[in-house]
Amino acid sequence: MTGTVLSAGQAAAVLFGTFVALLIARVPVAFALGLACLPILLIEPRLSMMMLAQETFNAYNSFILLAVPFFLLTANLMSIGGITDRLVALSRSIVGSWPGSLAQINVVLSVFFAGISGSSTADAASQSKIFIDAQTREGYDLSFSIAITAVSAVLAVIIPPSILMIVWGGLISTSIAAMYLAGIVPGLLIAGAQMATVHVYAVRRGYPTYPRETWREMVCAAWRSLPAMMTPFIIVGGILLGWFTATESACVAVLYSIALSTFFYRETGWRELYKALLDTGRLAGVALFCVGTASAFGWLLAYYKIPQELLANVSTWGMGPIAAGFFIVFCFLVVGCFLDAIPAIIIVGTVLEPLSRSVDLHPVQFAIISIVSLAFGLVTPPYGLCLMIACAVAGVRLRYALKDTVIMLIPMMLVLAALVIWPEICLFLPRLIVPEMLK
Repeated sequence: MTGTVLSAGQAAAVLFGTFVALLIARVPVAFALGLACLPILLIEPRLSMMMLAQETFNAYNSFILLAVPFFLLTANLMSIGGITDRLVALSRSIVGSWPGSLAQINVVLSVFFAGISGSSTADAASQSKIFIDAQTREGYDLSFSIAITAVSAVLAVIIPPSILMIVWGGLISTSIAAMYLAGIVPGLLIAGAQMATVHVYAVRRGYPTYPRETWREMVCAAWRSLPAMMTPFIIVGGILLGWFTATESACVAVLYSIALSTFFYRETGWRELYKALLDTGRLAGVALFCVGTASAFGWLLAYYKIPQELLANVSTWGMGPIAAGFFIVFCFLVVGCFLDAIPAIIIVGTVLEPLSRSVDLHPVQFAIISIVSLAFGLVTPPYGLCLMIACAVAGVRLRYALKDTVIMLIPMMLVLAALVIWPEICLFLPRLIVPEMLK
């Protein structure tokens, strides 16, 4: 690049080489991304060390990112406010009589929780404490219990409201409302694939089944859970109707959760509220610090035009939308194994966006297949944060549950392939409800 000491190839080698070396040295990803920028800033005379602080701050100076801590707080309030217990009861009334009842309940609860929190890590942490020990006491294999808990937790980043969709919309200027609607059908299909997998496991291994509950018990469970079930409708419906933005919807969700757990269910006091705020601050600090350093890393990629160099040869392959879709899926599946989803979106999403545009891949479809691909990274080593959390709660090493996890990912991979081949799976609802947002 004219006017720079390093060429695009040299800058890429320094950036990625330093980053990989730091990861091998077991430096946390967020710190590794920031530290990888320092050699470039020292070498390049036109840049200075202040650029790292400046670009990191610019990333935080975003109204839409305020939604991240608010959705995390909503998830924590739901966990301590008795809302989770009522959703468990509702899940049991729906699928309790199916083979592998408790594991089926695990998946259905993840669907409900996904519609409230938008955070897979919060889902993995709360459900690991609820289900892993309970399943092993009922005769389920420990590796299976860990795997289904971790794998079902990824639904939280696919089914709206998703924190990843909020970050994606803020960075790549894609309609968040359209992405929310586009994520519903893929999320339910993946949940269905997980439940089918549980069914096969349960039949082959003889996992227990609960007695069928009566219609009266089901109606009572639904009635007690109705206030909690209103949360996703308030969040998504409010955005679609233009009542509030994604960030404002997160604030509304927090206020609704506080009112529900404090005044309606009356299970949250000042001590529980303080703990929820403390946990939220810790989780949001980690997530947003990652956003800041990844943005600085991404800025240097753009400065040296590294994305254009990387895609220069790819564009000559003559790929159509389906081939490009599978290439994008492959890139995110590989990157998701090593990077958290948020920095992966900032770095890889912005790199691949010109490719998706050049092959006329719809921006919403591009977002959904990318986010679903990144969801796999939450349970695949060496990163696999949801799997790590589940294994930590169970007190075993990550490789202990790896075989069952891989088996459960196979049907999910088929759903992901279908999303690439048939765009209407994810575009059907947005076209039906908000067609103006797809233009």
